[in-house]
Amino acid sequence: MNDVSDTTYRVTADELRQFIERIERLDAEKTELADQQKEVMSEAKSRGYDTKILRKLVALRKRDKDDIAEEEAVMDMYRQALGM
Repeated sequence: MNDVSDTTYRVTADELRQFIERIERLDAEKTELADQQKEVMSEAKSRGYDTKILRKLVALRKRDKDDIAEEEAVMDMYRQALGM
């Protein structure tokens, strides 16, 4: 009975270690990708681009066109109401 428990523990511990190691590798990849994004933004900034606008454009490209159009329509309505 004790051998079965020990074997189960070892298998569970090995599986747990594998999950942890995979998560650690993914975290390292995330960090590397974030560093690469910073480099690209730095390069764009050095070439005269507004990085704040670039980030907004990237975010907009991820969104649905209908959602963007609706948001812009509401924004225009609010601007008109404020006399802007």
